[in-house]
Amino acid sequence: MTEMSDLNMEEVLQIDIVSDVVCPWCIVGFKQLEKAIEKAGVSAAIKWHPFELNPDMPAEGENLREHIMRKYGSTAEQSQEARDRLTEVGSGLGIDFRFTDDMRMVNTFKAHQLIHWAAQEGLEHQTKMALFEAYFRDRKDLNDNAILADIAENLGLDRASALSVLEDGCYADAVRQEEVFWTQNGIQGVPAVVFEHRHLITGAQGVDNYVSIITQLVEGKAA
Repeated sequence: MTEMSDLNMEEVLQIDIVSDVVCPWCIVGFKQLEKAIEKAGVSAAIKWHPFELNPDMPAEGENLREHIMRKYGSTAEQSQEARDRLTEVGSGLGIDFRFTDDMRMVNTFKAHQLIHWAAQEGLEHQTKMALFEAYFRDRKDLNDNAILADIAENLGLDRASALSVLEDGCYADAVRQEEVFWTQNGIQGVPAVVFEHRHLITGAQGVDNYVSIITQLVEGKAA
């Protein structure tokens, strides 16, 4: 788990986040939550959990714009409007979205395996953030073993070990089981945030809404 702040609360708020690293609203929602945690003046422990937006995505991926239009029935104009909105919202949260017409949606199963392994090395949160950045800022193929191993190495992890984990698929079953657990418990879309193991909030809620939620939870714990 990752300590997000170390302020005035003796008790730590437990927060589980189910998300995918190619989901723009997942990083937006997290950055909103991060600001809310700081604004509320609490301590929180974040645990990340895997979810694949497109578990059947082939290895070669698909053009992102074409994928969104096909999956959601949107037009090219609507797709561009959504990108513009995300870019604006992201800028205010310190997220550097760099959408291009040749950007691709990719399979993320390997990326989730890397996160699972990195968690055991104490770098789960850092790896999750690095993958978000690699995809949305640098437009990296997160289904490529070499690219994922490079990301791990840049975080101080052993590149050869990362490559071995990805090639062997030694954490594939563990990731799949966790994905199944969350979907069987009603998670059909992300981001999904679970506070204190029992309060589920879906979607990017905005800083003020997250502050309100956190405040109510903290007051409830203190009562």
